[in-house]
Amino acid sequence: MATAPDTTSHVEHEHAHPGEGEYLLVALFLGLVTGAEVVLYYVNIDFRIYAPLLGVLAAIKFATVAMFFMHLRFDSRIFRWFFVTGIVVAATVYTIVLLTFHTFNGRA
Repeated sequence: MATAPDTTSHVEHEHAHPGEGEYLLVALFLGLVTGAEVVLYYVNIDFRIYAPLLGVLAAIKFATVAMFFMHLRFDSRIFRWFFVTGIVVAATVYTIVLLTFHTFNGRA
């Protein structure tokens, strides 16, 4: 006698996702970093310092959004490595192109 195939649903292993409070803290953090970027705009500093600072702040915001709102923090590590590798390669190529055009030589 043939047995019927197992029709029980496969439940994937679920990770603990952040609650409303943690998302509120992430939003507050993103707001503070954005505020720092705005303040940095009004401070009179050399472009060679200003541009990398803005790049670092943008990278922090990007990583925070990717980790929490794209759920990379809760996915498999392989997805995180693919994502980070792509971002690092893109940032490196972008920086090389900017250096090629002498963007950071201080002349505006």
